[in-house]
Amino acid sequence: MAQKNKPERIGRLVCILLMCVVAFAGFRYYKKTVEERLQINQMISVTNECLRVGDWKCAEKNVRELLKSAPNDTNLQMHLAGILFEQERYKECIGYIETLNFKHSDLDYLVEKSNLLEQEMAQLGVEKSMHFRLEFDGGPSKKDVMEALAVLEVAYDSISNLFDFMPENKMSLVLYQDAEFQGTGPRPDWVGAVFDGKLRVPVNMMEYREVYRPVLFHELTHAFVRAMTHANVPCWMNEGIAQVIDASHNNEDRPTGAPPSVEALENSFVKEPNTEKAKKLYWYSRKMVEELLQRDGGGAAAFRKFAKCLQDLQSLGMDGTLQKHYETTAQNLLKSVR
Repeated sequence: MAQKNKPERIGRLVCILLMCVVAFAGFRYYKKTVEERLQINQMISVTNECLRVGDWKCAEKNVRELLKSAPNDTNLQMHLAGILFEQERYKECIGYIETLNFKHSDLDYLVEKSNLLEQEMAQLGVEKSMHFRLEFDGGPSKKDVMEALAVLEVAYDSISNLFDFMPENKMSLVLYQDAEFQGTGPRPDWVGAVFDGKLRVPVNMMEYREVYRPVLFHELTHAFVRAMTHANVPCWMNEGIAQVIDASHNNEDRPTGAPPSVEALENSFVKEPNTEKAKKLYWYSRKMVEELLQRDGGGAAAFRKFAKCLQDLQSLGMDGTLQKHYETTAQNLLKSVR
């Protein structure tokens, strides 16, 4: 199931869902009355906000309504396909794409990925809780499965309270034994659990409570970050806040050698094959986020401010949102923790 270009293709999928709906060209806007224009502008604004926060039900309703006025608009059609995919309605996504009269590589990817996920769901066992769908292979014990769901629900409550945010959609966890279900392409040996739209955790990790509990908190934090903003989050912000919340690296000493650059801290750490360099990237990312949180006392208000900073990434960019909320830049923040 792993693909060499999967991270890039996932990035392209996110782009499908975040393209500005205002730009659709097939709509004969000039023929509409002033009242109709106002209604459409309002619907476009609401739709873009729904896409931004990942409220797929709202987005679907509005995109379908816009398609009534512009049934052949390819931008809107791609949005609808992506929205169906995000709701895990994979068969419906494939069926809808098959009705379209144009081709696009991102639609091809949605079909390919939907088929793979349908196959995966058919092969894996399933348990559900209030906020999670847990899929598993390799026959883990019922105790391990229910323990994972229980820890996730506790983590969900804790993180939602910290950020004052609750994701709109149910989240998925895969407890995998077979590498077929690990969900990523080639990666360094030091990478264990991952989040790629689903939380993916090796089932043998469940044997060690002191390991799997912080791992579930860590990966769930990534899921919350994705739910809060579909912007391209700099890796140091994403990994930094996840480490703060999982609290498993609080006593690590400062790495030796020169600090990494801001550019290195922005890009995915998973691509770093050198374990020591990866540890350095993680250490500085955690310190940078801790510095931001401590500026506001480190309590609940600090985490909620950080959440707002993340949510403004899409419109302001990294340094823009840091300036707005903390009156700093990533470069100056890095200097302060060196």
